Amino acid sequence: MSATTAPSTDSASGGKNKFSVGVQKFGTFLSGMIMPNIPALIAWGLFTAFFIEKGWTPNASLSELVGPTIHYLMPLLIANTAGRMVYKERGGVVATVATMGVIVGSDYIVNQFNASLPEGASELGQVHMFIGAMIMAPIAAWLMKQLDKLWDGKIRAGFEMLVNLFSAGIFSFIMAIAGFYLLAPVVNGLMTALGNAVGWLINNGLLPLTSILIEPAKVFFLNNAINHGVLTPLGTQMASIDGKSILFLLEANPGPGLGILLAFSVFGVGMARASAPGAAIIHFLGGIHEIYFPYVLMKPALLLAVIAGGMSGVFTNMIFDSGLRAPAAPGSIIAVLLQTASDSYLGVILSVVISATVTFVVAAVILRASRKRDLEALERGEDGMSAAVAKTQRNKGKDSAALSSLAGQASAGSLRDEVANPNREITSVVFACDAGMGSSAMGASVMRKKVKDAGITGVTVTNAAIANLDSTADLIITQEELTPRARQRRPDAIHVSVGQFMNSPKYDEVVDLLKQRQDGELTAATAEAAPAESSPYTPSDGTDAPAPAAAPAAATATATAPATPAADPDVLTLESITTAPTATTRDEAIREAGERLVARGSVTPDYVDAMFAREAEVSTFMGSFLAIPHGTNDAKQAVLASGLSVARYPQPVDWDGNEVRFVIGIAGKDGGHLEILAKIAQIFADQSKVDRLLEAQTDEELYELLSGVND
Repeated sequence: MSATTAPSTDSASGGKNKFSVGVQKFGTFLSGMIMPNIPALIAWGLFTAFFIEKGWTPNASLSELVGPTIHYLMPLLIANTAGRMVYKERGGVVATVATMGVIVGSDYIVNQFNASLPEGASELGQVHMFIGAMIMAPIAAWLMKQLDKLWDGKIRAGFEMLVNLFSAGIFSFIMAIAGFYLLAPVVNGLMTALGNAVGWLINNGLLPLTSILIEPAKVFFLNNAINHGVLTPLGTQMASIDGKSILFLLEANPGPGLGILLAFSVFGVGMARASAPGAAIIHFLGGIHEIYFPYVLMKPALLLAVIAGGMSGVFTNMIFDSGLRAPAAPGSIIAVLLQTASDSYLGVILSVVISATVTFVVAAVILRASRKRDLEALERGEDGMSAAVAKTQRNKGKDSAALSSLAGQASAGSLRDEVANPNREITSVVFACDAGMGSSAMGASVMRKKVKDAGITGVTVTNAAIANLDSTADLIITQEELTPRARQRRPDAIHVSVGQFMNSPKYDEVVDLLKQRQDGELTAATAEAAPAESSPYTPSDGTDAPAPAAAPAAATATATAPATPAADPDVLTLESITTAPTATTRDEAIREAGERLVARGSVTPDYVDAMFAREAEVSTFMGSFLAIPHGTNDAKQAVLASGLSVARYPQPVDWDGNEVRFVIGIAGKDGGHLEILAKIAQIFADQSKVDRLLEAQTDEELYELLSGVND
């Protein structure tokens, strides 16, 4: 019963988060347009800082770089980046030409308006088409992609280049005219309305209230839509006129995050206190703001502290009329000071100091008020740092080196203590998941080899469904989103969370600790005091996107030899492999993989829908450029026979922020595919073999490299 009810619970939870996930994806897309071009904005800020009349080294000739760079170069760079994100180089060209139409159309409107003004009236300045590029570019690239699909495969041989070049050129021509007449007036009106709204907030002293929205949005990774969609374009518009903008500091001020980390350094407990000083250095000097987010998530009341700090920083900048010349990216104090306008150093520095101080004071009150409860929880072995890091990684939805490092700090001590505990027996390592399609068997295969190579004896490595975990499991490895369920099932076991099953660095850490334990070299300060039932370990390594959860309970294997049923020699065939798939998105790739399984008779069409349902629950990205989409546990009745389909993509497919070149569709019948998956795991765990697979030119060559899995 638990096996059927758990997925529905997760799905319901996921439904509640659809809005936030949608905003995160939208914000990530906006960020993807802007962030690669931040160096150009920095260069423009330096042109302004040095060469304008009020700059450090005024130069009338070189100051001519300032206007064209911000008015033409920046929007066109953004357009090209956005177009490439949607439709590679072809989309980038079409998007750039279309955006040129928007820029010139905006200039035409402004010039017409200024010409109608009475003599001596204040004229409108140029409107820089950042938002225009961010709207027009993805639309133009997407429409070009759809048009190309209409005649794909229908062009007579020898005419492909002619059709491709002229179709893109003609469509660019049409979209530029559409941008000139249709989008330019809309964006001009939008920028005017947004500018007036910001001006009203500033004039009425209400700009600090924006921190009520921005500071919590940062913690939940929802800020990109605000920062890159509104603040950067408006701030750039203001800076082009006034030489600086306060808007660049609304989100980038490192003061609130510094205040939180300093408060934990003094008043925190456990690993949160131990890791806070190092995190403060990374945050303040490195500009990696996300490293302080887990500390806030540990105690949501701390949102009040960062809001208060953010508001005080904005208020300080308003008093001193201070601002930055260009966006500070990343939000390091170094980047902030480099972009500070020449008349704003006092105000900017004070805004950082005051916001950090206010945040520290408010956070200190909150931490002191809950300190007794925190110490009691710590004595029970409940240190919430690892869970907070895992939640932050899920909020971000992609790999983060800073968060992975923080997770390692938060978890290393407790895992070592658990393994070192002499009262524990560790003879069984189990990879647990909830479906039964074999992805966790791949992780178990990788770990099994590591255990064998390390010379560890008396430890078996198996895989099982979470619902079937029993008292024989001593150390349980799960994908981070499934760890709470495994922990509920077996609270007395050691639990290790990983971001991906294929090649998580946690494997080496576990193997090293098991080896030290076997050799009698492992000691821990808390080993004697820790009872077998205490402090289950639930860290997250955070590397890459979450891996799929899939393995039947019947699939077991020892460190010396797998005990899975023999694989059907026809599970992987030449007809199942392609080096020329047509998909360009994750969902298209999943559908292609499922349709190939249907075509070869392995599954019914219902299985394809179950593959999408599985992806909605947990990403099937495995690492090493590999994804293995498969159905849910409830879809087993749609599996007719074990089968695999393999697609090697010429260009990376964006798989929830990770690059995927290989998509292996899986359908498992009675565990017959597990041994072959174990062999695939060994292949993709070896980078040299992955490189050879990437270099394969034909289906036959790719099959030859993979055919050993059928032996």
